[in-house]
Amino acid sequence: MMIKKALLLTTCYLFFATCIAQPYQETKILYEKDIQTGAAQINKYLPLLAGKRVAIIANPTSLINKTHLVDTLLSLKVNIKKIFSPEHGFRGVADAGETVHSDKDKKTGLPIISLYGKHMKPTKEDLLDVDLIVYDIQDVGVRFYTYISTMSNCMDAAAENKKTFIVLDRPNPNGYYIDGPVLDPTFKSFLGMHPVPLVYGMTYGEYAKMVNGEGWLSNKATCDLKVIPVVNYTHFDMYQLPVKPSPNLPNMKAVYLYPALGLFEGSIVSVGRGTDFPFQVIGHPDIKNGDFSFTPHPTEGAKAPKYNGVVCYGHDLRDFADTYIKDSKQLYILWLSGMYKQLKRDDFFDENFNFHAGNAKLQDQIKQGIPETKIQLSWQDDIKKFKPIRKKYLLYRDFE
Repeated sequence: MMIKKALLLTTCYLFFATCIAQPYQETKILYEKDIQTGAAQINKYLPLLAGKRVAIIANPTSLINKTHLVDTLLSLKVNIKKIFSPEHGFRGVADAGETVHSDKDKKTGLPIISLYGKHMKPTKEDLLDVDLIVYDIQDVGVRFYTYISTMSNCMDAAAENKKTFIVLDRPNPNGYYIDGPVLDPTFKSFLGMHPVPLVYGMTYGEYAKMVNGEGWLSNKATCDLKVIPVVNYTHFDMYQLPVKPSPNLPNMKAVYLYPALGLFEGSIVSVGRGTDFPFQVIGHPDIKNGDFSFTPHPTEGAKAPKYNGVVCYGHDLRDFADTYIKDSKQLYILWLSGMYKQLKRDDFFDENFNFHAGNAKLQDQIKQGIPETKIQLSWQDDIKKFKPIRKKYLLYRDFE
C-alpha cells in the first residue's frame, strides 16, 4: 500500500506543479488521417529518386497508408538496390538486442543488410552501387530507442561516401515535451549517441538536421541531407500511432510509459516482456506487497524474457498511462525509486543502466534516496542549454 499511496501523492503534487508552471497549451489528438507523413508525399521526393540507385532504411512502420514504402516505390519503377534493416529487423520480429542477420526479402527478393549487431553502419562496399539513401522508420522520441542511432550511423556513412540522405519524416508521439538527463559523453553508446535529454521533443527529421548542423557526425562532417516534413503536425499534438513501432510497444499506453519504464531495462525489474502488456507493468519475483502479478513466457519479440515462467509481483500501470502519464509532460521516476526501495538489493542496477540513463548520477541519486522532485531539478540546467540548440532545427510549431 505504501507505494500506491506514494504514487497517488506524487501524482497529485506533480500534476498541480505542472499546471502552475506551464501556461495553457492547445493540444490535439492526431490520427493518421489528419496528417501527411513525409513518405505519403510521393510527389515531393520521387523526382529526387529518378535515375538513381536507391537504398532504403525501413521496417514494418514504413507505410504509405497500408502499403509498405518499398512496395510503393518498386511499383513506381524506382531502382531500389537494397534494404538496410535496424534493430528488430526489416519485418520487425526480432527481440531487443537480438543479432539480426542479413538476408533477402521473401516478397521482393531484395537483399537486406542488417544494421544491428556487429554491422551497425553501412560500409563503403555496401554503398558502392548506391547513389542515395532513404530513411523512413517511425520513432517514439526517446534517446535509448535505437532507431535514431541507426539513422545517425547511416548519415555518417552517407557523409563519408558522398551519398545523398533523404529523411521521410513522421510525427513523434512523445514530441510534446522535453525531460530527463542530458547524455554525458562518458556514456555515449548505441543507446545514446548525442548530448540530448532522454525525451528530446523532436521528430527524427528535426533530429537529423540537428545531428548534421551541430557537427555530431564523425570528424564534424555533414551529409547531403534532405528532409520531407509532415503536413498538419505540430509539437502541441499527441499523435496516435497507426501501427506498433516495435514488437514490445504494442499500443499508446506503452509508448507513453516507455521513457520511464525503459530505464528498468538496466535493472533486475521486469517490464512485462513476454506478456500481452509489455512496457505497461513492472514486477519482480521478490516483491512482497505488489497489487498485481504476471508470468512472462516466450512471445514474438521476447523469445527469452526476463523471469521466463516465474511469477512476478508488482504493479499494473495501464490505467496510470491513461490518467496521468500522457498529460504530465515529464519523465516519471517514482517507480524507479519505489522499486529500488522495495527490493533493497545491491544488484538492482546492471552495467547497462547508466547507458540508458545517459549518466552515472541518476543511479547514485536513487541509491541515496534523493526525492524525485530534486532529481527532476538536477537536470533542468542542462535542458535549458539544450533547448536553444533544438530550436534551430525545428520544422513544426513548438510548445515552447
